[in-house]
Amino acid sequence: MKPYALLVLGCLAVPAQAADPAVLKSPTGKVEVSFSLGPDGAPLYSVSYAGKPVVADSRIGLTLRETGPLATGFTLLDVKRASRDEAYTLVAGKTREARDRSEEMTVSLQRAGERPFRLDVVFRAFDDGAAFRYVLPQQAGLGRVEVLSEDTRFRFLADHKAWVLQLASFTTSNEREFVPMPLLGIKPESIVGPPLTIEGGDGLVVALAEANLRKWSGLHFARVEGGNDSRSPTLVTKLAPLPSDPRVAVRGVLPLVSPWRVLMLGAKPGDLVESTILTRLADPNEIGDASWIKPGKVAWDWWNGPVVPNVPWKAGMNNETFRHFIDFASEFGLEYVLIDAGWYGDHRDGEADITKPIPEMDMPGLAAYAKTKSVRLMVWLNWETVREQMDVAFPLYEKWGLAGVKVDYMDRKDQEIVAFYQRAARTAARYHLVIDFHGAYAGSGEERTFPNWLTREGVMGMEYAKWSDRVTPRHDVTIPFTRMLVGPMDYTPGGFRNVTARDFAPRNDLPVVMTTRAHQLAMYVVYDSPLQMLSDTPSAYRGEPGAEFLKAVPATWDETRVLDGKIGEYVVIARRRGSDWFLGAMTDGPRRLTIPLGFLAEGAFDATVYADVPESATTPTRIGITPMKLLSKKGQAKLALDLAPGGGTAVEIRPGR
Repeated sequence: MKPYALLVLGCLAVPAQAADPAVLKSPTGKVEVSFSLGPDGAPLYSVSYAGKPVVADSRIGLTLRETGPLATGFTLLDVKRASRDEAYTLVAGKTREARDRSEEMTVSLQRAGERPFRLDVVFRAFDDGAAFRYVLPQQAGLGRVEVLSEDTRFRFLADHKAWVLQLASFTTSNEREFVPMPLLGIKPESIVGPPLTIEGGDGLVVALAEANLRKWSGLHFARVEGGNDSRSPTLVTKLAPLPSDPRVAVRGVLPLVSPWRVLMLGAKPGDLVESTILTRLADPNEIGDASWIKPGKVAWDWWNGPVVPNVPWKAGMNNETFRHFIDFASEFGLEYVLIDAGWYGDHRDGEADITKPIPEMDMPGLAAYAKTKSVRLMVWLNWETVREQMDVAFPLYEKWGLAGVKVDYMDRKDQEIVAFYQRAARTAARYHLVIDFHGAYAGSGEERTFPNWLTREGVMGMEYAKWSDRVTPRHDVTIPFTRMLVGPMDYTPGGFRNVTARDFAPRNDLPVVMTTRAHQLAMYVVYDSPLQMLSDTPSAYRGEPGAEFLKAVPATWDETRVLDGKIGEYVVIARRRGSDWFLGAMTDGPRRLTIPLGFLAEGAFDATVYADVPESATTPTRIGITPMKLLSKKGQAKLALDLAPGGGTAVEIRPGR
């Protein structure tokens, strides 16, 4: 932690009348939050951005078993204010140095009656968003409480276009499309996962999300039943219920604090991608020393079969196959090899033991062999077995020399599973293991709190090409502005068996992808994941045009700039590591773009451009590789891009030599 300053202002109570709104403005005044009490004592808030209303007079409240609905009958006790200005460092991700500069307002409320109740609501205003959370303080007569529901509302003033992740139930992962629809298309019975990106028009883009999910249930959205019209559709939060008691969402002991309810705000979609608001709201690093944590690229056996063509042994879960993958990782400068399901037998067997490899897999021997090649191993695990065995298995993995674990199949977001994620991340850190969660919910800034939690799935990724046609170029250019807003996503890119959409057919072994090769290369820049997979088989990369870019591109970044983009159509992102810049552009359909390179300092640069060529439209494996000199004068350099259908461009830019 490297604070610029932490200045607290106005900590004395400020009396106010119910009719007088308490107003909170962000450091430059761009975002404004207003709080008031309605005539019935209902807490209400509103948010504006650059003078434009975002949500208006929206209710907030909770229902506890012990108190009933906490939605009306409140009086205002006091308002406290504070200013924050603090720098912090992230171990991995889209930026290294971040800054939390915000204004804070804590509103203390009292509800009278047979059982009086205190409730605090803490608001923060940033120049790129607003957030608030509930605090249930200690109070007489209450110890443990049960939260039955949360009634946080977002009342919009028009039926804006939204990108909606419709979930089938509370017991599912986030592996679905973000579907464009008007807000009124969201049903009262819907279960919509965050983030919910909303295009407000007139220079306003909003994303609803949560931050610092701890000791609570995961957030979802639905539309309020009744009272909606085209001028004011209202969304309401839904909490995932406890599997052991579906009537209850959260159990806890006072004082109890909810996660932050976040409105990410920007003038264009790319502003949200660059934002670090979720990590600003997350708890600081709680695992201590993080110097051992290494982001990196990963060779992976599962997506391609595993099939290893033209080798003298039978490919599969055996030492020979993984020595082959280790050799490949070493050759390409990859930090890791991931050994997926099967290394400890049938994970569906209730008697499975994650401390006992099958006879064909000498895990300590493979780890030792990998070490001689400057490569480390990660292993796949079923979460239920991890829950039972992590305290025994994780220290054993450290003894074997493993670097990390991939934990799968949670497919829930209730309070109990949230606690499991954090226990697993904390235990993994104790034994110097990085972690990747699959079958996962989307993020809420945990990469700051648990720096070893390098990535997670929570996205419909490239694995779906094995059994469906759902992973389309349009999907690829939608998720940067939706799912990726809330943190790293393990999409598992790198498909080098490229075909046209017309020629695409799903297959389990040696699957193909319906994008150009340049589109796949661009994913390594566009998609944020500090554990970035090379998903295809080694033979798909060796000697193939474009493979050199995979050796050069980093997996973590010092700076991110979104240069252009439109949700569901195209995206162009530049990221910096040290003095080197990498640019990725992806599109759904054919597109010509001219991209300003204003992020470059003045001077000469050497660039290598991996781009679609005219033949890429019919033969998507075709790629042009062009070295070029760039001269940046006063940030005026530009790059012209011609993108094929489902195409892209990847560029490596280094200071001139």
